Amino acid sequence: MPILDILAGLVTNIHFIFYVISFFVGGIPFGLILAKKFADADLKSAGSQSIGATNVLRVVKEKNPSLAKKLAVITVALDAFKGVFMLIIGTLLSFDINALWLMAIMAAAGHCFSPYLKFEGGKGVATGAGVMLFLLPIETLIAIVVWFIAGRILKISSAASLLAVAALVVSVILIHGTIPHVNSFTPLVFIVFIILYKHIPNIVRLIKKEESKVV
Repeated sequence: MPILDILAGLVTNIHFIFYVISFFVGGIPFGLILAKKFADADLKSAGSQSIGATNVLRVVKEKNPSLAKKLAVITVALDAFKGVFMLIIGTLLSFDINALWLMAIMAAAGHCFSPYLKFEGGKGVATGAGVMLFLLPIETLIAIVVWFIAGRILKISSAASLLAVAALVVSVILIHGTIPHVNSFTPLVFIVFIILYKHIPNIVRLIKKEESKVV
């Protein structure tokens, strides 16, 4: 049957296999694992209930402030690297740029909708930054600078992240006009949309001036 033939083709398609692997690798909840392992803290039932570095810092800080900072930094590094890791493999296998972008999208989606957490997850900022740094290094470095400055001034993680996303998009437009070698904004739109979607509660709190600061 045609449907079975299509499914069989997908299962044996190397690109499709790596898209799926990227989703599952992206979904590894490093923050949740680290907080539970080293601080006996459950991120899903404390703080913002997110699995990202900000909630690691917020929750673990209540028990061990010095450990909280270390675990938050490690969480950012691992969340960023899991997307980069898949892109490195894809590059070594000579995947074209379109395949790499789709792997990047799947890694970011995996983090935000983790298959290990009933498709719940983090905000996608660190993983998104990791894949963007690999694919759009100059623009991402600009965004990271904006994130750092905004974070230091505002001390609100979500606001800094959203400003960094805006800086990334503006940088791509000003420097290239579109995504290099793809000639389309579609891949970037998908990743930005996922991050913005996961930040909707934060955006609502920012509008109401109820978003908490990270101190």
